Amino acid sequence: MPDIVIKKVKKGGHGGHHGGSWKVAYADFVTAMMAFFLMLWLLSSASEEQLQGISTYFTPETISQNQSGSGGLLGGTSLAEEGALRSEFGAPAVQMDIPPPQTPEEREEIRVAQMEEQQLSDAQEELRKAIESSEELQGLEKNIRIEETPEGLRIQLLDEDGTAMFPSGSTTMAEHTKVLLQKVAEIIEKLPQDISIEGHTDSVPFNRADGYSNWELSSERALATRRTLSEFGVKANRFSKVAGLADTDPLMPEAPANERNRRISITLLRGTGDQAAFDGAAENGNSGTNSNRPDQVAPTTPEQQRRPTFSVPSQP
Repeated sequence: MPDIVIKKVKKGGHGGHHGGSWKVAYADFVTAMMAFFLMLWLLSSASEEQLQGISTYFTPETISQNQSGSGGLLGGTSLAEEGALRSEFGAPAVQMDIPPPQTPEEREEIRVAQMEEQQLSDAQEELRKAIESSEELQGLEKNIRIEETPEGLRIQLLDEDGTAMFPSGSTTMAEHTKVLLQKVAEIIEKLPQDISIEGHTDSVPFNRADGYSNWELSSERALATRRTLSEFGVKANRFSKVAGLADTDPLMPEAPANERNRRISITLLRGTGDQAAFDGAAENGNSGTNSNRPDQVAPTTPEQQRRPTFSVPSQP
């Protein structure tokens, strides 16, 4: 009789390769708990500003996707209130007012104004250097004042420390005054601006039996200055005003009798002259000299058609 072999298969239990799977799950759980507690620790140690920054970073600018919002039919406006509805949690918006585009005429006006400003600034610096480097004018630097004003570049020759531009009561200028005017003429004859000349006196009365006063004296000194500048090469059509103001516009109002109030003011008037011709001459390398401003050219604008005026203000 053959032998009967009975095999018994044990069911249940876990195989050897399944014995460590719980370890992986437990490791994941421990890692997650460690990250969670680490996050709690970081949040507890952060300042209020840092927390607000984190909140703002994770908050979308647009919290509503409704088509009636800023990108939809109403364009971000409310039926109840004027203006656009904005999220209180969104990032702050920056609004900028964009200026309207400039026309070619406006751009040209700005360019001409900038060019003229540079002209006057260069003329001021050139005149200062010319006076400082001249041996003939040593000691006379205090008798000339150069400044830019809203009216233009003003050059004033004034009495200072006993050095007078004109002898007392006379309209015949001193020799050192002519030397100063020659330096001034060398600079201003290269520029296109119109020129205004004003004579000033102090408040000391100048009375004669024939009625001659500070009004006539200041006017005749201004006219003498114009003639001298013309002799040194400044064109006659550059002079737009020659006037005597007596003591009505003192340099030192607190001391109307002070000698510094006796002066001659020469002003290059801002916004005058043929800037286009000067610009073209400068581009051709001629530095805008008067050789490019012939007197025979007929004026074409009301500003150019204005004739020089010689005025004596009426005595009040």
